[in-house]
Amino acid sequence: MLGREASLNEKAPPPLAVLSNVTVSLGRPLLCGLDFTLMPGAAWLIGGPNGGGKSSFLRVLRGELLPNQGERTYHLGGQVSRSGVRALRALALVSPEQEAFYLTRDWLQTVGDVLLSGLSGEALRLSEPGTADLARLAEVAAQTGLNALLERDFRTLSHGQRRRALLGRALMPRPAALLLDEFTDGLSAAARAELGEVLRGVWQSGVAVVLVTHRPEEAPDLPWQRAWIEGGRLKPGQPGLDRPAQALRVSSPTSSSAPAPMSPAPIDPAPLIVVEQAEVYRNGHHALGPVTWTWHSGEHWLVTGENGAGKSTLARLIAGELHPALGGQVHRPFLQRERLERDLGHLRRQQIGLLGAEVAIRQRRDWTGLEVIGSAFGGTEGFTHELNREQRRRVLELAGRLGVGELLTRSAATLSQGQWRRLLLARALVARPRLIILDEGLDFLDAESRLEVTALIAEAQRQGSHLLVVSHREADVPPGLTHHLKLGGGKVVSSGPLRQA
Repeated sequence: MLGREASLNEKAPPPLAVLSNVTVSLGRPLLCGLDFTLMPGAAWLIGGPNGGGKSSFLRVLRGELLPNQGERTYHLGGQVSRSGVRALRALALVSPEQEAFYLTRDWLQTVGDVLLSGLSGEALRLSEPGTADLARLAEVAAQTGLNALLERDFRTLSHGQRRRALLGRALMPRPAALLLDEFTDGLSAAARAELGEVLRGVWQSGVAVVLVTHRPEEAPDLPWQRAWIEGGRLKPGQPGLDRPAQALRVSSPTSSSAPAPMSPAPIDPAPLIVVEQAEVYRNGHHALGPVTWTWHSGEHWLVTGENGAGKSTLARLIAGELHPALGGQVHRPFLQRERLERDLGHLRRQQIGLLGAEVAIRQRRDWTGLEVIGSAFGGTEGFTHELNREQRRRVLELAGRLGVGELLTRSAATLSQGQWRRLLLARALVARPRLIILDEGLDFLDAESRLEVTALIAEAQRQGSHLLVVSHREADVPPGLTHHLKLGGGKVVSSGPLRQA
């Protein structure tokens, strides 16, 4: 049993949780014959391919999923129990599903509200905080760098800021263990370093840490025990986890060792997108601007900046999901050149393939994979039309390339984050849109999937699509980008061609 050797030490405290021959099924097998022991103060780094069972493992360990077979035992608060009720607070989770929950609420939840909800273990803050609660809030906010964000509406935060807030929420009840699901995705390099030090301090205080990730090279410096989940089975170690994922070929604006970009097509003076003095407010928060910027035909853009710089807001502004405040404008001349009479929403969505955190959250999870991908042809969300023969052929071809063919008949609600991300990437690419906007598009993907996606992006560029990539990682920057836009504080810091080798 993984982790058992520590429990054999007579002087060691009892394990926090023990899974013995656990099997979990929800319409299909998720975990099979799994054995695992979590000791106080342990540090586990766990990898595995998309759909291998990593997120399901965290959920059954924490008590959210009930085993169909086997035994789960907790030693918490001096009591032995097979119930997961106490574990829901003692084993605190940070996951993409939590982020989606807060983003889809129709009422305001400040960052302070989100953190305070962690004290009770409820999803929402249901009572007024006492003096001790407010003292704990101040302590955790200082620890995680959230002081300046406490009054902000959670929905207005950047992806990385939301991760920081959810970490703060998990720390509020002084948990015995932190369970982190792809925690580093969406964080800038500076934020990863800063929060890595926070996690290191938490672990040094005696809190166990379990991190499941496709990016082991981004894990904080802890004495990790390592395991691998594939096909629902947990195995000790794994050579693939001990080496960083193969770096993609990059055309980086900062790395002198990066190969040169592909030779760009001649720049057409006719613009695709024109942004003029645009400012964006989200629930009263100034998120972007004023920004003036033009995207010409033949240009492929990399957009960088720290968490909260306005990158995702700009991507959504270009796609028409957000609108500029009075006095700013966004023009899309390419739509007129595509002989579309008006800049209508469904026509715009047909011609702009967008993938970002908000797009993922909005999709209906009762759709099948076929419906998720096929909805791109009509530029719809919430329903899809009947696909013609060519559209269906294109869906099947792209699904096969991304390894999601078997997901076309499954409900999206049953998918892992990585499987869901591959479906949404197929959705962004399938209609061969004029513009492709990928906001941290390779998050949640294993190394093989990232390489396949990069190849598909290169094909789309050769076929005439124009690319804009928002990324914190040089390794995720595909070849063929020609220009670099850097944002800071919602404004343009620099804009121009990428360095030519």
